[in-house]
Amino acid sequence: MTIGITEIFESVQGETTLVGLPTTFVRLSQCNLRCSWCDTPYSFSRGNKQTIESIIDKIEAFGHRHVCITGGEPLLQSEVLSLMEALCDKNFIVSIETGGSLSTEKVDPRVTVILDIKCPGSQMSDRNLYQNIDYLKAQDEVKFVILNEEDYAFAKQVCEKYNLLTRPLLPLFSPVFNQLEAKSLVKWILRDRLPVRLNLQTHKFIWHPTTRGV
Repeated sequence: MTIGITEIFESVQGETTLVGLPTTFVRLSQCNLRCSWCDTPYSFSRGNKQTIESIIDKIEAFGHRHVCITGGEPLLQSEVLSLMEALCDKNFIVSIETGGSLSTEKVDPRVTVILDIKCPGSQMSDRNLYQNIDYLKAQDEVKFVILNEEDYAFAKQVCEKYNLLTRPLLPLFSPVFNQLEAKSLVKWILRDRLPVRLNLQTHKFIWHPTTRGV
């Protein structure tokens, strides 16, 4: 069983409530979406085929408990389900970042799902699979990447419609890097007294925003 891989690297988690934690990242290849603000188009190719065993060997060599499965869109490759199950069996703390257009129903319940709900500014909001909200577990997180105030209003509406503001972990509101100033997003959140978490891409402040493998 093989999986198309773009890169495997160690860094600190730059986003979500796990921000700052040493983490091994496994970036799978291919994506079925083309978001207007995408910062990883290099993951669109088929990547290098690697066995699950070799992937786990590389993860174990880094020696970090946290493993983040990302892309591209990792759920495009069904073999990722077996990879995550194997990692959980080895007591790694596993999360998956998904664009939200494919079902998360079969993801191992031990895995933390970071569910990205696309806003209109991404030009992919018509691909949202809202049924995924039904599969959310207490440890899962929902993220909105926001380009402008229209996106903010959309995200707020979705949060209210699907009761996301009462979840154990509050929704993540992330400004598109270098396109929406964080202080503008903060202004809207405070104005509306919206109980959400501002989510900045910390790694882009530590390294140059286009640096790969960090």
